This record gives sequence, structure tokens and C-alpha cells, in this order.
Amino acid sequence: MIEFYPQIKWVHIIAVLCSGSLFFVRGLMLLNNMKIAMTPIVRYLSYGIDTVLLTAALMLATMLPSAMFANGWLLEKIILLVVYIVLGSFALKRGRSRKSRALFFIAALSVFAFMISVARAHHPAGIFFLLLN
Repeated sequence: MIEFYPQIKWVHIIAVLCSGSLFFVRGLMLLNNMKIAMTPIVRYLSYGIDTVLLTAALMLATMLPSAMFANGWLLEKIILLVVYIVLGSFALKRGRSRKSRALFFIAALSVFAFMISVARAHHPAGIFFLLLN
């Protein structure tokens, strides 16, 4: 299965970009009181993209040698993913006011961006590692 690593990695990257973009658009629509952001078609599109994303991630994780898990960047990405999901849930559904939803939205986007920097750097410090080296 390792021979498909490049293709699966690209599927994962494209799914990350689609998932983040859809979250960004949905968040903006909700902040502007556009009800279309929570319609079933948009929610199911989000579920589909996230399913592809997580499937590709699991496939990549099974292909990687165990040494890839040694420096902690994959574990940090998983932890950041959980934080992102919780913040995103408050931004899209559970926030009590428009202001709190906006703050959760900004926080979720920040965590998402840092998660991408961790993936790019293959280091738990993410963007800070890239800037200092």
C-alpha cells in the first residue's frame, strides 16, 4: 500500500483545504445570520469531506514507519484536532451569543492554522519551529 502514499497524501491535503474552507464559509454565513449554513445539504457535505479527510489520515498513519511517531507532532495534531472540533462546535452551534460565536470561530481558525503549521514542519512547535530554523 506504500506505493499509493503520494496519492493518499494529496487526497488528505485537498480534504483538509476543503474542510477548512467549508468551515470558514459556514462560520461567516452564520455570523451574518444566513440560515443556509446549517441546512442538511451543507452539513452532509461537511460530514462527507471530513470522512474522506479522516480516512486518508488513518491510511497515512498506517503506512508511516513507527519512527514518525517519535517526536510527537502527530499526537499534537490529534490533540489539536479535538480542540478544533470543540471550538468549531461552539462557533457553529453552541455559542450563546453572536460575540461568543465569533470568538470561538476565530479561535477555531487559529487552531486550524496552527495544526497545518505542525503538519508542514513535522514538529510540535509548528510555525515557531519554521520561523526559528
